[in-house]
Amino acid sequence: MSVVNFYKMKNKETITIEILVSSSIERVWDFWTKPEHIIKWNYASEDWYAPRAENDVRIGGKFLSRMEAKDGSFGFDFEGIYDEIKTNEKIAYTLLDDRKVSISFSPTENGVEITETFEAENENSLELQKQGWQAILNNFKTYAEK
Repeated sequence: MSVVNFYKMKNKETITIEILVSSSIERVWDFWTKPEHIIKWNYASEDWYAPRAENDVRIGGKFLSRMEAKDGSFGFDFEGIYDEIKTNEKIAYTLLDDRKVSISFSPTENGVEITETFEAENENSLELQKQGWQAILNNFKTYAEK
């Protein structure tokens, strides 16, 4: 690895988002990790959907969520490999483009606080990335609180 690439990796911008979900930690964990639930919430806006999800929740396991525009104009696979799994507590993974993501699940009196920190990519503004990931987290809250 070149010195320049190493320097860029160590200085990636990170973005943190969070939300409080009024539900039990067990329900939150199941809805976050099981493919039959992931397809119900893992998209940023109502004109998108997640037609397919795969999830091998273990260190070294892979995950994939297909996200597509409902009009068929665009779609992509969101995928990576798990680096750390602590059931009902933490998930950490590396996306296929080598960005790191860490998610913590903290039970509170009012539900579960989810905090997600991810390394930003270079194609979209930090604000746009934050808004997109927060929208997905908001969808998760809506789904998990039904």
